[in-house]
Order: sequence, then C-alpha cells, then structure tokens
Amino acid sequence: MGIKNNVTEFVLFGLFQSREMQHMCFMVFSLFHVLTVLGNLLVIITINASKTLSAPMYFFLSHLSFADMGYPSATTPKMIADTLVEHKTISFNGCMTQLFFAHFFGGTEIFLLTAMAYDRYVAICRPLHYTTIMDREKCGFLVGVSWVAGFLHSILQTLLTVQLPFCGPNEIDNFFCDVHPLLKLACADTYVVGLIVVANSGMISLVSFLILIISYMVILLNLRSRSSEGRRKALSTCGSHIITVLLVLVPPMFMYIRPSTTLAADKLVILFNIVMPPLLNPLIYTLRNNGVKNAMRKLFRVKEYSGERCIPGDPNSAKKL
Repeated sequence: MGIKNNVTEFVLFGLFQSREMQHMCFMVFSLFHVLTVLGNLLVIITINASKTLSAPMYFFLSHLSFADMGYPSATTPKMIADTLVEHKTISFNGCMTQLFFAHFFGGTEIFLLTAMAYDRYVAICRPLHYTTIMDREKCGFLVGVSWVAGFLHSILQTLLTVQLPFCGPNEIDNFFCDVHPLLKLACADTYVVGLIVVANSGMISLVSFLILIISYMVILLNLRSRSSEGRRKALSTCGSHIITVLLVLVPPMFMYIRPSTTLAADKLVILFNIVMPPLLNPLIYTLRNNGVKNAMRKLFRVKEYSGERCIPGDPNSAKKL
C-alpha cells in the first residue's frame, strides 16, 4: 500500500519570530500592498480611459499591471494577516491554491515581459512595418498565449505537488506555500519531481532572460545608425523594460535553477520578488514615460473639472464648465 496523505494543514513559520518585527512587517507590507494595488490599478484605468495610449506597448502594460496586482495578492494578504497571530496555519487546499495563483501570475508576468520585448524589437528594428506586424490580432494573440502559458506552467507545478504524500512533519519555514519547502516535507522520493520543477520554473526564467538579453543587444546594435534624439527615446523606453526584467527574472533564477533544496536566503529573495517588482513597475513605467504621465494629468484634470459645480449668477463658474 502507498503512503497516505494525513496532513490537513501546514504550519507557516513566517518571516520573523520576534513580535516587534512582526508588527513592523504588518505596517510596512500593508502599506506596500495598498500602494501596489492602487498604483497598478491607476495604470490600468489610465490606459483604458485614454485615447492617446492605444499603442500595443500600453496594451501589454495594462495586462502586466493586472498580473502585478494578482501576483502579490496571492500571498501577501495571508502573510500580513499571519503577523497578527501566534499560530500561523494554512489548510492543505489553501496551500495548493496559493501555490497555483502565485505561479500563475508570476509565470504570466514573465511571458508578458517577453511579448513586450518582441514589441520593442519590432518598433525599433522594423519601424516601417510596425503597424502591420503588431496589429490588434497579433497583440491579442501574444497576450492570450502569455496567460495560457502562465496557466500551464502553474497547473503543472500544482499537480506535481498535490499528488505527493505528506505524512508529517507539516511545518514550512516560509511565509507562503512554495514548491521547494513542500517537496522537502513529502514522504516520498522527490528527485524526479525536483528535476521537473527545475525544468519548469528554472528553465522558463533562464530561457526568457536569455531571449530578453539577446533581443536588447540586437536593439542596441540597431540604434547605432539612429539620430541622437531617436536613440534617447528608444533607450528611455527600453531602459524601463530592462530594469523590470532584472527585478522579475533574477530572483526566480536564483530560486529554481538548482536542486530541490531550501537556503537561508530563500525567504528574503522570494519576498523581494513578490513585493518589489509589482510595487515599482507603475513608477518605472510612468516616471520614465511622458505619454502615460500626460494621460494621467488629463484624466485627473477631467475628473477635477467634472467635479466643479456651476454657481447661479457666477459667470466664472460657468466658464469653468
């Protein structure tokens, strides 16, 4: 007979054992999560409400912002809530659900960044054919493939993990359910599963990183023949993307391109990956993008004007409207 799974819940150790540090984490990460959701939501609203942001780049950016809201939301609210309690537990089903959505949104984000790199390559290296190549159907196809690929990546990770037998102990030295800590708890030989995890998560991150680096090397070589103003605009746009790529892809490569083991630095590395890129991406793509900044100004100006009331007998108020 096979080993039965008699674990119904897992105990999470969290980030810190000190109550003072946990209270600090509650305040800091609550603020970070609110700013992350509001910042990415603002980007999505601005792009969809503005008629000037109809280029494919902004279409991809709106989907990236949605993934950036979902990725931390799969783990951060639970982590924040756990800082208020002494005994941190998560049910088996809740653990697998958290694992699925974390890898779903995280994987989709990587594939969207790859699609955005292709968009920048076509825009800079083949500008005369850009509107023909990057039409609405092509953009929709690339976004759809990104979400489907993220789903397939995540469902494979989840199915590999959920079928493993867990017979105790059930303590996870982390703040959420991830693959490596769960493989460590399984009551079976996880060598093959560990290799599949490396191939699935690690190689996706590595291959995507190499594709992105090569694409930007080609772009930089192509920019040598452009005017100084053209190079400045292209580098400004690509610079934002390169920063995001480094923030998003370096931590997963550290986490998953190695055997199924847990290291002391894993918690901090994955915490950085979950919290910082979704928090910083709205700033990176707005502060360095005049189109988005101008669209936001117009959006708030319209809201400001629509909120003003006409005072009877006051000609100035009528002019405002």
